[in-house]
Amino acid sequence: MTLQDISPGTTVRIDSVGDSQLKNRLMTMGLIPGTRVEVLRSAPLGDPIAVRLRSYNLALRRDDASQINVSTIN
Repeated sequence: MTLQDISPGTTVRIDSVGDSQLKNRLMTMGLIPGTRVEVLRSAPLGDPIAVRLRSYNLALRRDDASQINVSTIN
């Protein structure tokens, strides 16, 4: 399951970040395996999505979110 598939209000844990041109940039912003991420909301047309991680909010394009594999937290 990827971050793009998660509905707002759900908290997940990052499992891996897929290989892409933005991998290093995403990981520099704190999107590293093991990090808890809460999906806050999405824009009216669905792109971008807003997430909360660590101590800040981040907006991600859906294409970038599709590169981040996550698992739900029980």
